Amino acid sequence: MSEYAVVHLEEIDEITDGRCPWRPVRHHFGITSFGVGAWTGREAGDRIINEHDEADENEELYLVHTGRARFELGDAEVDAPAGTFVFARPGLKRTAFAEEPGTTILALGGTPGQAYEPHGYEIWSQVRPLFEAGRYDEAADRGSELIAANPQYPMVTYNIACAESLAGRKNDAIEHLRLAIEGNDRFREYAAEDSDFDAIRDEAGFKALIGQT
Repeated sequence: MSEYAVVHLEEIDEITDGRCPWRPVRHHFGITSFGVGAWTGREAGDRIINEHDEADENEELYLVHTGRARFELGDAEVDAPAGTFVFARPGLKRTAFAEEPGTTILALGGTPGQAYEPHGYEIWSQVRPLFEAGRYDEAADRGSELIAANPQYPMVTYNIACAESLAGRKNDAIEHLRLAIEGNDRFREYAAEDSDFDAIRDEAGFKALIGQT
């Protein structure tokens, strides 16, 4: 593995979970110590950052890389030309809009007091719209392709197992749940209570994975 990597922002393909598209900078470089992504508003007025509050989760630092943005931070509005840093603590509702075409914001985040753990949302985001629409077969097909290429994210593998269970693919669901638990044992406890696995709850393979007889 090379000790460094160089890439232009636009060489990182945009992805989306059905909301604002973004470039998965962290995943592109394989960074495991902090989260970072880039969002671009093509036209003035475009929402760049989804409205969210990171309650009990991440501190976030935003840098307006190009253009000009308008941040809404709780009840405040902040004009942010290129070169502006904006810091938001967990629990504060925030969103941002492009004030100029081609405005790009870089966002970095992490949870106070915790080591960063990459969950692979960059991968799951490409399946989430199918899952939330109840298109479980399609979610399982697309997800299986993605986790085959990106097996390092047990959260994604767990979610694909959920889709497979809901799609009636019992053997696939049990196998991917096994891989998720091997990646992080907390998914054993999650699965024991997760209604997504009701369809396979009586299967011997599932019972063995969650420690039931």
